[in-house]
Amino acid sequence: MSSPKILIAFYSTYGTNHQVAEEAARAAEAAGAEVRLRRFAETAPREVVEGQDAWKAQLEKVSDIPEISHDDMTWADGHFWSAPTRYGAAPSQVRAFVDTLGGLWMEGKLANKTFTATTSAQNTHGGQEATLLGLYTSVLHWGALIVAPGYTDPILFESGGNPYGFSVNAGGLDDTGRKAIAHQAKRLVEMTAKLAG
Repeated sequence: MSSPKILIAFYSTYGTNHQVAEEAARAAEAAGAEVRLRRFAETAPREVVEGQDAWKAQLEKVSDIPEISHDDMTWADGHFWSAPTRYGAAPSQVRAFVDTLGGLWMEGKLANKTFTATTSAQNTHGGQEATLLGLYTSVLHWGALIVAPGYTDPILFESGGNPYGFSVNAGGLDDTGRKAIAHQAKRLVEMTAKLAG
């Protein structure tokens, strides 16, 4: 069997989800996957982004990473998405891309692909679980197969205990979190390979 093709897609205002995506990409490659790292396009008005030095710096930092495309979505056998929480939901940058996928969905090109997600928020109970569940609800409409980490490894308890997907307070990624991300990415690769098997 060929290596599973995994799309790691992220949106990151200040850098946390970018770091998560890079960790996931390393772990997926180490688990034998062919990986594409992509970012969701910035849709916030330029004057808003440039009005915050940290936001502007993060956008410049990722400018060499290609934006996610429909080709990436159909190329991948599995998806690993990382995005911050905005009022208990995925940010508008992610939702805007999801809203363009109707044609692929109608053609069945998103069905039977694996999917997992991670998130961050300003504080622990800032809507992280709702964001993950909202993303999963969307991809269930495509016929995607959710590969949540559950409690399949002790690292999940050490990293905060979210069975839906790794979540972290903004700026709080540590070694325990990196291990949890690696477990979730490896699990996605393994399940994707089994389904293709």
